[in-house]
Amino acid sequence: MTAQQEHVASVVILDIPVAAVGLDGAVERVSRMVAAGGHHHIVTVNPEFLVMARYHLPFRAVLQQAALATADGAGVVLAARLHGTPLRGRVTGSDLVVALAQRAAREGWRVFLLGAAPGVAELAAAALCVMAPNLKVVGTFAGTPHERDAKEILARLAHARPDLLFVAYGAPSQDLWLAHYLGQTTAAVGIGVGGAFDFLAGRTPRAPLIMRQCGLEWLYRLWRQPWRARRMLALPAFAALVVRDVLARRLLRMRHGGGVG
Repeated sequence: MTAQQEHVASVVILDIPVAAVGLDGAVERVSRMVAAGGHHHIVTVNPEFLVMARYHLPFRAVLQQAALATADGAGVVLAARLHGTPLRGRVTGSDLVVALAQRAAREGWRVFLLGAAPGVAELAAAALCVMAPNLKVVGTFAGTPHERDAKEILARLAHARPDLLFVAYGAPSQDLWLAHYLGQTTAAVGIGVGGAFDFLAGRTPRAPLIMRQCGLEWLYRLWRQPWRARRMLALPAFAALVVRDVLARRLLRMRHGGGVG
């Protein structure tokens, strides 16, 4: 990865640095990255990501090396607070896509939507163009994160010459794909956005705003998609790991303070 990581306040949660930025701050960071050029990989991390990264070492390395990692999940925000570094709220992939599309429309950035099921990226692009008039969507393609599709995807991206690349293959596939291939594209910024295209396309309804604000979007998604119950097992594991980590750090500080005194 060739991204230059700009200094920003962050908190390390389970070995992954998460930036203390809100949505507006994240958009400003992306704007500076596009202006700077190069290739910058952004990740939006939730508790499931952080638990997965404990045993999926390539995924952990990608998260650690990202140009910017935002908190996508109420659990991550709470964990940061326990570590003594309050964050400025969640920055989800879905919210970031919309906010960046609106900035892209103003700045003239070229945007490409890659991933999701066939036809979904096109519907998502149409929705974004309504929310961000004059948005330059230079391409959409489903494809897959498999190596066999890489040649065709890269050819499409070379023709489209995007500045901003949204990839919706789910974690860890989307982030591993970006880590491997972003440098072979013209995109200054690549972001894994999970189910954002499905939300935008109307294929999957988002939780009501009040539930999102209360950090209960996960509960709504579980109700709408019961099959997610197995994935939700990561939540208690995440809580246990965070509590253990916080207690270990406090114990270390107490021992260090006692030794100095």
